[in-house]
Amino acid sequence: MVDVGSLALVIGLVLALYAVGMSLAGAYWRKRDFIASAEHAALAVWGLVTIAVAALMHALVTHDFSLEYVAHYTSSTLPLQYVIAALWGGQAGSLLFWLFILTSMTAVVLLQNRERNRELMPYVTAVLMIVAIFFLAMLNFITPPFQRLAFTPAEGQDLNPLLQNYWMTIHPPSLYIGYVGCAIPFAFAMGALVTGKLGDQWIRTTRRWTLLAWFFLSMGNLFGAQWAYLVLGWGGYWAWDPVENAAFLPWLTCTAFLHSVMIQEKKNMLKVWNMVLVILTFALTIFGTFLTRSGVISSVHSFTQSGLGPFFIGFLGATLVVSIGLLIWRLPQLKSENELDSVLSRESTFLLNNLILVGIAFAVFWGTVFPVISEAVRGIKITVGPPFFNKVNAPLGLVLLFLTGVGPVIAWRRASARNLQKNFLMPVSLGLLVGIILFASGVRHYYAIISFCLCAFVLTTIVMEFHRGIRARQAMVGENSLTALLHLIGKNRRRYGGYIIHLGVVMIFLAITGTSAFKVEKQITVKPGDTFPMGRYTLRYDGVKSHETPHIAYLTADVAILDHGRQIDTLRPEKRFYKKPQQPTTEVAIRSTVGADLYLVLGSYDEASKMATIQAYINPLVGWMWWGGVVLALGTLVTIVPSRAPARAPAYAPSRGPQAVATE
Repeated sequence: MVDVGSLALVIGLVLALYAVGMSLAGAYWRKRDFIASAEHAALAVWGLVTIAVAALMHALVTHDFSLEYVAHYTSSTLPLQYVIAALWGGQAGSLLFWLFILTSMTAVVLLQNRERNRELMPYVTAVLMIVAIFFLAMLNFITPPFQRLAFTPAEGQDLNPLLQNYWMTIHPPSLYIGYVGCAIPFAFAMGALVTGKLGDQWIRTTRRWTLLAWFFLSMGNLFGAQWAYLVLGWGGYWAWDPVENAAFLPWLTCTAFLHSVMIQEKKNMLKVWNMVLVILTFALTIFGTFLTRSGVISSVHSFTQSGLGPFFIGFLGATLVVSIGLLIWRLPQLKSENELDSVLSRESTFLLNNLILVGIAFAVFWGTVFPVISEAVRGIKITVGPPFFNKVNAPLGLVLLFLTGVGPVIAWRRASARNLQKNFLMPVSLGLLVGIILFASGVRHYYAIISFCLCAFVLTTIVMEFHRGIRARQAMVGENSLTALLHLIGKNRRRYGGYIIHLGVVMIFLAITGTSAFKVEKQITVKPGDTFPMGRYTLRYDGVKSHETPHIAYLTADVAILDHGRQIDTLRPEKRFYKKPQQPTTEVAIRSTVGADLYLVLGSYDEASKMATIQAYINPLVGWMWWGGVVLALGTLVTIVPSRAPARAPAYAPSRGPQAVATE
């Protein structure tokens, strides 16, 4: 199987080169048989990469320690789910998994477009296969996953203990699907630039692909935050780590694209901007892959230093040169057909939303690469920590939250005084009321007050939109409230799915505000029987217990949770010692309620005195982060599923004649 996998990658590289050549030749000479042959070759590449993945997985599951990759990232006692996760736990395996997702998506795109977008497809195939060639070349020549050792060790070195967690079994695959999904709209955008088919057809074709990529980027970031919260034991979920930032960057630009593309569909505006966002998003996915694998940054998430960095930078540079060159070539045909009519309009708020998202992306990018640039130019390593990112991004995030409430309900073209009063009087009033209540209650954290006010404002706009829609359906067809709600969503999934996504965003902002402004932490050294207060609880340390398996040795502390003298729970934070890599880790214990998490860490334990150091945290509203993610996922699924209702006409399209009138 190992030799088969290795051979499959070699043949895959040859066929991918063939697919690129035949696609471009077929498009140039208009040879359908050339194009068909290229598409068949691309499908064959997918089949060969699948064989390679199956071969590596077989080696992992059967503990074939003659392979360097298997010996380095697994052991005979590693649980099966982490043996499978080892496929993306190492450098070569993760690149192979990346390639597998890319070729799988390519196969789906080819099958979807057998009868559609035929002028674009040769270039789409060529672009996707060029990306595949890059990864195949890495796997064949730079970091081969099937490299054998000179001798077969009796035991493997085991997977990094920090990766032996449920969330790491789904966090990297989610991010990879999100990263690779961004290649599909990029490939269609390049096809549109080459062919001059610059209407919105390529956007409509790739809208669901973009949503899919955005969905998995969102989930990947949230899964990573959950992993950091549970595994790293510092009481938080986001530390502006360079690799976290690398995953956040394409999410920001992809979010901007999903909003600005509506302006192009409705008003035929922002064509150049949308192209820029598509190019930027794909480039940032490559940049993120480079940052994780090059070894230029130090992070708990990154792979060890490797020789991949220059190749990724070269590929990224070539991608930007070619795509920006095509964009400049087509600039005259990308001129907008309409202009902004008013600052008080939906177009303007979407544009401002885009500028803020890209502004945050720039700040995060600069804060991430500045230490690297500083070290390369001046030889001085400078750390850019959370204070910089929080100071820059907190105010921008609040403006973004405000626009989340304004954008979907303000009128297209020009908002009248009546429109503003109708849509915003109630939300503004409730937002101010929340602020007054918080201030009267003694809250003096002004960022938190503003954030809670804006959350109330946005939430009210969302509720009002659903209420109006339900009332309208009840008036027209006499449905009960639940039926009207379901039909309302079903008839316009994109619009109401978007509102559900915004509801998830509000919940996430509540969590960020609560944990940022009102977090409480304490470190205390105690002996068995000692009690100490923590928030509204009293905690009693009852001692430690130890046990072990062939894989891990456990040291578990028992901490009783008392509420007004009554024991309501017992939390058991742990120290674990992984025997193969000889590495300790921390396993936190959490009591979650709607209002806050009680989060305990066993810092240290002294056997002689029986004393333990406990780190305790109260994290207000943090659970809303995870539930907000669930709501966001639900909204995205609602938006992706096709609606049975016919597509609505554009808001207005003057170039199509007098019958094109405003519909919203």
